[in-house]
Amino acid sequence: MQEVYVATKSARRRWRPLHPRRYAKPLIFHDGRIAFRPTAAATLAMFMWLPLGAPLAILRTAVFLLLPFSISVPLLAALGMHSRRISSSSLPPAAAAAHNLFVCNHRSLVDPLYVSAATGRADLAAATYSISRLSEILAPIRTFRLTRDRATDRAAMQAHLSLPGARGGGGGGLVVCPEGTTCREPFLLRFSPLFTELGADVQPVALHSAVSMFHGTTAGGRKLLDPLYLLMNPTPAYVVQLLDPVAVEGEGGGGGPELANEVQRRIAEALGYTCTALTRRDKYLALTGNDGGVDRRAATTIKRIIKH
Repeated sequence: MQEVYVATKSARRRWRPLHPRRYAKPLIFHDGRIAFRPTAAATLAMFMWLPLGAPLAILRTAVFLLLPFSISVPLLAALGMHSRRISSSSLPPAAAAAHNLFVCNHRSLVDPLYVSAATGRADLAAATYSISRLSEILAPIRTFRLTRDRATDRAAMQAHLSLPGARGGGGGGLVVCPEGTTCREPFLLRFSPLFTELGADVQPVALHSAVSMFHGTTAGGRKLLDPLYLLMNPTPAYVVQLLDPVAVEGEGGGGGPELANEVQRRIAEALGYTCTALTRRDKYLALTGNDGGVDRRAATTIKRIIKH
């Protein structure tokens, strides 16, 4: 015999959404595009917004692509995309922006663009892993794919850092997200220590983003649509915080996991986030049932480029 408990209408009226801090376990990974509680009124508002949101996303994309940062940033603010730069570094903003290796947490595919805009540097490149080809084509800054092959990725990043003609020592500027994947909640995944082997001083950047209607990230969906969903939000917001630089000892880098953990700790402390030891693999196993691996053909292509 089974006992059945049914909540009365009067009891249900007193129900309220449980605050995340009171969950039995922390909510770190979740998927799906909807960023709001799908009540009837909120869902109706979303469908009423879509006819305006889609052309607005296209207009924002055109501003990103066609105009320099000095013009696009204030224009995007007028179009509802709010951004704020905070300098928590003891160095002047110009000195912090002169570094060539920017290491940040990963909130969405536009993280490198906001770092580039906040530092006023259009010469930065983004080391990416699993964004779509369309996002790579539309990106207003240079991108190149990582492969999860340690030697190949290190060679590709060092080759870019050694490019002539950039600020701060003659190398090309590089934005790296060592988490390897995005995290929507106020947690930081484990930082891969690969960036500590590049022999360049690290400029940590703490990023916080907020969306009101759509998530611009997905694990199981089509990454091709990530930019569209992100830019369809009525008022997406970003906060870019430049922290004190971290020196890397030795020509081949130094510190390894200890230095990576220190950079992770500093970024988490600045944002009020929580550090975890979870990885990209943990996220994809939880959300999609696979390890989130990349096509090995991409690794072969990059190796050929490096050789030539």
